[in-house]
Amino acid sequence: MLKKKNKYVVAVVGATGAAGNEMIAVLEEREFPVDTLRLFASERSEGKTFEFEGSELPVETLKEDSFKGIDIALFSAGAERSKIWAPVAAQSNCVVVDNSSQWRMDPEVPLVVPEVNALDLKRHKGIIANPNCSTIQMVVVLKPIHDAAKIKRVVVTTFQAVSGTGKKAMDELLQQTTDLLNFREVKCNIYPHQIAFNVLPHIDKFLENGYTKEEMKMVDETRKIMGDNSFRVTATAVRVPVFRGHSESLNIETEKKLTPNEVRMLLSKAPGITIFDAPEKNAYPLPVQVAGKDDVYVGRIREDETVAYGINMWIVSDNLRKGAALNAVQIAEELIKQ
Repeated sequence: MLKKKNKYVVAVVGATGAAGNEMIAVLEEREFPVDTLRLFASERSEGKTFEFEGSELPVETLKEDSFKGIDIALFSAGAERSKIWAPVAAQSNCVVVDNSSQWRMDPEVPLVVPEVNALDLKRHKGIIANPNCSTIQMVVVLKPIHDAAKIKRVVVTTFQAVSGTGKKAMDELLQQTTDLLNFREVKCNIYPHQIAFNVLPHIDKFLENGYTKEEMKMVDETRKIMGDNSFRVTATAVRVPVFRGHSESLNIETEKKLTPNEVRMLLSKAPGITIFDAPEKNAYPLPVQVAGKDDVYVGRIREDETVAYGINMWIVSDNLRKGAALNAVQIAEELIKQ
């Protein structure tokens, strides 16, 4: 368990990646009570430096004793490294908040979005899982609706930015766009098809049931976070040529009637949500508008006229902020409160 202190020794593991960079920025922006910040990455990044609160911090390589004296470690280094190093950190009395998929469905590990299930943190045993970016922004919106009208079923289609894959994917989109505009041959290294000026209905590996791992993550993680294995979700996950910001089309069927205005009122009072819904003025959430912002933005709220009690909406969030770094830091803040 985390001991109460005025300031904490914090580590970011995977500091040189897109989400790791964002974690460093969020810690500083939110004035997290950091005594010392230590940065870790792979051997090839050793010696690089990052600025934090006016100081240049070096990037270190992980060793067996690296976590001694560290209170909280924010991991964003991939599932394989997390599988190896998160237990090592936990054994050193360091609380791990892991951004990879490694621990999310482990029944012993809480999967937490603070606006939804912060109390689950009380049962952690040294490792806490940060959910998938697409799941996080969806459950922030589903929670107040479920509490008010009990959700029967959710149909979600995602439109996910390339930063969800990482910096190399962002570089690929930029290079492909440049090549196309200069009439050069396009090369595909990260995705199986061209992503520039294209849409790929394919995120992660395909499974035997015809869904991708990304789609089933949204199903399974939502059930765990909401604490209800009967929660019905079906998903289609799509990669789009956007650098930053995931969008989602949500169709929500409820047991009780909610009008669009009632939904707007519910969500406007909920933490972590901004309503941006004035279609008559062409006002609705866009990835370019939410980049660098913390909230989940909601618009296009309207009735589904094909069922008795249904609502459609469009939600957008910065996948590197609320979808990764911000949620991890909020988990750490909640640990301190508790």
